[in-house]
Amino acid sequence: MLASPLPVLVDFWAVWCPPCRMMAPILEKLAADYAGRLTVVSLNCDEEPETARAYGILAMPTFQVLHGGEQVASVVGARSGAAMRKFIDDILGD
Repeated sequence: MLASPLPVLVDFWAVWCPPCRMMAPILEKLAADYAGRLTVVSLNCDEEPETARAYGILAMPTFQVLHGGEQVASVVGARSGAAMRKFIDDILGD
């Protein structure tokens, strides 16, 4: 993930989190729409607590964009598809 030449949108989520589950279809659509420009991955914080701690995750869902291994943007909480597109477009310079 950190070695990706593309920006990576990381979805930090948990099974017990209703807003996280609500975001799943939005993220699937975003992954398809931004294919080749942005990689979308999901990290289950219950299965990977050390990784979540390493990235400073305190609430879910949290979305971080990493590029070149560095965090370039972060947003906490569920968002509409349009709001997520704006978040991504601002990072990609669209």
